[in-house]
Amino acid sequence: MAHSKALLVLENFIAGKFVPCSSYIDSYNPSTGDVYCRVPDSGKEEVEAAVRAAKDAFPVWSSKSPLERSQIMNKLADLIEHDLEEFAQAESKDQGKTIMFARTVDIPRAVYNLRFFASSILHHTTECTEMASLGCVHYTSREPVGVAGLISPWNLPLYLLTWKIAPAIACGNTVVAKPSEMTSVTAWMMCKLLEKAGMPHGVVNVVFGTGAKAGEALVCHPDIPLISFTGSTLTAQRITEKSAPHCKKLSLELGGKNPAIVFDDADLSQCIPTTLRSSFANQVRSYVKKAQAEGARILCGEGVDSLDLPAGNQKGYFMLPTIITEVKDESCCMQEEIFGPVTCVVAFDTEEEVVERANGVKYGLAATVWSSNVGRVHRVARRLQSGLVWTNCWLVRDLNLPFGGMKASGIGREGAKDSYEFFTEVKTITIKH
Repeated sequence: MAHSKALLVLENFIAGKFVPCSSYIDSYNPSTGDVYCRVPDSGKEEVEAAVRAAKDAFPVWSSKSPLERSQIMNKLADLIEHDLEEFAQAESKDQGKTIMFARTVDIPRAVYNLRFFASSILHHTTECTEMASLGCVHYTSREPVGVAGLISPWNLPLYLLTWKIAPAIACGNTVVAKPSEMTSVTAWMMCKLLEKAGMPHGVVNVVFGTGAKAGEALVCHPDIPLISFTGSTLTAQRITEKSAPHCKKLSLELGGKNPAIVFDDADLSQCIPTTLRSSFANQVRSYVKKAQAEGARILCGEGVDSLDLPAGNQKGYFMLPTIITEVKDESCCMQEEIFGPVTCVVAFDTEEEVVERANGVKYGLAATVWSSNVGRVHRVARRLQSGLVWTNCWLVRDLNLPFGGMKASGIGREGAKDSYEFFTEVKTITIKH
């Protein structure tokens, strides 16, 4: 840990060592609005060094057995879990989420990501067929691809970074990861544990910086054959364009405008608290102003209620939970992803109507349906154009099953089988006897 004028100064992690950068960008404490951290402003030079380290480490790492890789990953999970409170405090300060959420969701899930893929890599099977009349046996083999480029977002920093790193290295790949420049601290803290976990140098490299410099250098590098990205649809379009000349494999988990459909027979004692959590979990004033200009009604929150903050938090990025009603379906508040504590509440009359309206956005990441009618739950879930539908619950995940969106919410899926297939190349081998 380095300090300059009481600021935390991060360094890139390349080939098992922390490496300073020639330039830095400021990172802000969202609760105070003050600069508290300096993050490397990496570019082509730093990415090149990281890719070279990952390439050098690939032959040894890919030749290790799944069990050997699994043991190292489990050790890393143990180390993060041991420091869970320190990680949770850092995630809360850096990202702005509550300490409770970081302590009970973000960091435990990061630990579980590592343990899950450390286990699942031991249980995959391949295909085999026989053509007895020709005296041939066919079977498939899956091999790691090489150096994986991983780009993770600001909203779930360590949670989503490990969701990418874990399957990539479990399959025998080495990685160059770029966390969001706005929330880089827990990724840097994780790097401090890699050697103690027994991770060979160069297997996991982390380069900090902006998408425009570090991210683009990563995407355009000819020695990175696959990119896993979580972030905005607009950025994904640029990644697709820049990757096309190299025919890279892409996994893109993008934005969403997730409807929560509450029927009149829903159990409100379960529905209301869960829907509140799902609606206000993230940390946008322009949308509220636009909604007002369009004739919507602000029921509570921004522009209606006052927000009293302690003196030390006056410059912080705080906003009251805001509920908007009487809003039209074509409003930007109904069509665009709002990363803030803002939710729109609109009424509907029929099942047919609500499905059509829920599907009337360009996104299709997730949805929730609340009803005590089992038949209705199944009907609506099938008809919603969403990659994931929760019914009478929210954020319950089985990592064995696919996660990913339809339409503008992404390409590909992540999960035990899907991630295994993405981070490996399959070949068919025929033996004549």
